Amino acid sequence: MLYHLLYPLESAFGGFNVVRYITFRTAAATLTALFIAFVVGPWLIRKLAALRVGQPIREIGPDHQAKAGTPTMGGLLILLSLSVSTLLWADLSNHFVWIVLGLTTGYGILGFIDDYRKVRQGNSDGVSARTKLFWQTLLALGVAFAIYTSPAFDQELAVPFFKNFTPNLGWFYIPLATFVIVAFSNGVNLTDGLDGLAIGPVMIAAGTFAGLAYAAGHANIADYLAIKHVPGAGQLAIFCGALVGGSLGFLWFNASPADLFMGDVGALAIGGALGTVSVLIRQEVLLAVVGGIFVVEAASVVIQVGWYKMTGRRVFLMAPIHHHFEKLGWAEQKIVVRFWIVSIILGLIAFSSLKLR
Repeated sequence: MLYHLLYPLESAFGGFNVVRYITFRTAAATLTALFIAFVVGPWLIRKLAALRVGQPIREIGPDHQAKAGTPTMGGLLILLSLSVSTLLWADLSNHFVWIVLGLTTGYGILGFIDDYRKVRQGNSDGVSARTKLFWQTLLALGVAFAIYTSPAFDQELAVPFFKNFTPNLGWFYIPLATFVIVAFSNGVNLTDGLDGLAIGPVMIAAGTFAGLAYAAGHANIADYLAIKHVPGAGQLAIFCGALVGGSLGFLWFNASPADLFMGDVGALAIGGALGTVSVLIRQEVLLAVVGGIFVVEAASVVIQVGWYKMTGRRVFLMAPIHHHFEKLGWAEQKIVVRFWIVSIILGLIAFSSLKLR
């Protein structure tokens, strides 16, 4: 919106020429989202507390009962700052922007319904896993089909560290893209179990993909790095920047001891957003590297449930795996910081893969 408003004024005042640059607007979107989160956050916490929108705590597992009643649905703060900032600074004629905003909003609505039911029922059940998975898959299928049928789609999969290995997926790309979006939505949701645990890796992944989106949208840089050039993908850097800013603002209130929890309204939405960005810029495999924490968290649940059904025994003391470390006696803050450190390392590995081919 501001882009469309300010850039035409460049002819009258040359200073507005800076608005044309994606790098400037990415920085502006980051700061705008951060500012919105700082301003709205205290009001939202008071409002949620007044409405008694408190987080139900499971009785099994590590003792977190002291956190019971902490306002949840804090993901609304992220989604508000992310959406407003993106709409202000992105080129709204770019269809990639609307695809990722649409998916993020759809998953946010699904997460809101889930959180609302948990609060209303006073337990951690919410929407059934089968129902959530159905709607997640349906929305992700819509995104995958829209990308697959676009004229510029080339059906080749980019594989990190391999320059000339780009298998042609054909129609199989649709289920792959759907899986990536749904898997990362649930991966972030499963990781969101300790104060600040999920939002740190989200910021790191979003910052990494801001750089990747800018590179993919720039023909010369994409050619130099031997990655897929996706015309128009640079606008997704603005979305990712806004996600970084909104997440950083949320972390201000979510740092231990948390004044606000993310809830499914945030976790499902931003996880799906990361998956969608990776699909749009054709770096689906690299997302598994950058978001390795989410992959491990989700895999730990699958392994735990599958092994228990087959043998009646558990692989981990408790799943997701961050609870396993709690059971081992690790302090909550130590787990969070160490997971952040691992996420930073994975982000650096992802960037290094662009030239190590």
